[in-house]
Amino acid sequence: MADSGDSVALDVETIYLGGKDRRLRVRFAVAESDSLSACCRFLFCGFIEPCCCFVVAVLGGGGGSISCFHLFYVILEENMKIVLLLVSSGAVMRMCAACGCKRRREKQVDSVEHEFHVETGHGSVSVIVYGDQDKPALITYPDLALNHMSCFQGLFFFPEAASLLLHNFCIYHISPPGHELGAAAICPDDPLSSVEDLADQILEILHFFGLDAVMCMGVTAGAYILSLFAMKYRERVLGLILVSPLCKAPSWTEWLYNKLMGNLLYFYGMCGVLKDCLLKRYFSKEAHGSEEVPESDIIEACRRLLDERQCMNVLRFLEALNERPDISDGLKKLRCRTLVFVGDESPFHDEALHMISKLDSRFSALVEVQACGSMVTEEQPHAMLIPLEYFLMGYGFLRPSQFTGSPRSPLSPSCISPELLSPESMGLKLKPIKTRVSLDV
Repeated sequence: MADSGDSVALDVETIYLGGKDRRLRVRFAVAESDSLSACCRFLFCGFIEPCCCFVVAVLGGGGGSISCFHLFYVILEENMKIVLLLVSSGAVMRMCAACGCKRRREKQVDSVEHEFHVETGHGSVSVIVYGDQDKPALITYPDLALNHMSCFQGLFFFPEAASLLLHNFCIYHISPPGHELGAAAICPDDPLSSVEDLADQILEILHFFGLDAVMCMGVTAGAYILSLFAMKYRERVLGLILVSPLCKAPSWTEWLYNKLMGNLLYFYGMCGVLKDCLLKRYFSKEAHGSEEVPESDIIEACRRLLDERQCMNVLRFLEALNERPDISDGLKKLRCRTLVFVGDESPFHDEALHMISKLDSRFSALVEVQACGSMVTEEQPHAMLIPLEYFLMGYGFLRPSQFTGSPRSPLSPSCISPELLSPESMGLKLKPIKTRVSLDV
């Protein structure tokens, strides 16, 4: 396809490839044409690792017609150069890939995000659907004041994890009411939803999309909502992947702390003090930095994303969580497999240990991640990879064949003991697992 028009400058976010601190520089141009609103050509400089998943982030600007934040998953194959096409508004994105042996092929990308606003008996809920809806469903639910961009981006953009999850599942990112990007403030006259109501909303979302049993992944408050959902509707849950989960009613300390955050939200909005409170909830001390070490990029990014939240919507979710009941006694009745991750610096570490003690050990496993806070999905997503692979292999979900030889992902069906894949062995084989991650890596 011939390009026409002058090149337009764009700002390009740092591109993440493979592992920590592995970056690529990009040269680019945007050209106008009759059928395309913009055409981005990315010429990669430096080493490109074959057979890895790669994320490109483009920020619009400079007078071009791209004006929003676009994220793309691109599967690189050996000797391939990528041309990414952004089609006019409302159209479908296509990826054209030309390989080194001059073969050229074009394929439709089925991993475009689509947002749905599902009307439920307890208000409207935003659901971001990513992937082929014919695949099994994986639903996600984030922590307080977060959505899928700020809570699960690190995991789904981590190359090996993305290949494992996106190859096997269609992802349904559920946002707590009013937590999605661009959300309007919920009417103060609307009744406050309880945690029971939020769990019931998930059932209505499954009905809306025609889904039967689903895999569930939640972080802290989201893990509580999904656990409650699994207890109420056991036949609708294939498995639970819980990150720093809650299961008990708030302690007096947590209750008072939540009341303090609620007052800050009500009187001052998303102020600096409140952001610090939330960031301590999410991340480890190492991520926060010190006088000598600046805070990490994920902290800075999270601060910016918190500015986008509607304060009264966050307050409503916080109030619901502060009135949550203890569900510990019902956990023993769960028969779905449950994989629990928790950072050893998470303020909810003890609660995760309590939860795993209440779950049936035949169907549950605990992974403690060292030098990590509550949000393992963002702070150390690589620590989740191998446990996730073992966990999902028990359901017959495997990594795509081109990824099984990855040096950072040694697992393959041929090297796994068959008895590990049986439900009875899940807890015994995986528990306890501790991942020690060097901070110098």
